[in-house]
Amino acid sequence: MKEAKNPVRGVLFTEKATLLSGKLNQYTFRVVPSANKIQIRRALERVFSKKVLAINTARCSGKKKRNHRTNKFGRKANWKKAIVTLSGVEKLDFAS
Repeated sequence: MKEAKNPVRGVLFTEKATLLSGKLNQYTFRVVPSANKIQIRRALERVFSKKVLAINTARCSGKKKRNHRTNKFGRKANWKKAIVTLSGVEKLDFAS
């Protein structure tokens, strides 16, 4: 399988993700749908220089959207999220 340069597309800032980062030291990222856990782990350890303990992934289906002009329905693209657990003392700072 061809490895993507950086499978991480961005950080998800939701209410649930904020609670996970505060209590369980887990951070949520939006990733390329074809990326596997090994590729995600390597990319995050390279970018943030932190030790990753575990990665949970979930495939999310795109929402159904209606075009108000033509009244036809379409879909947003399917996407994948990764919930990454870091070791107990390490934190990520996204403010800088």
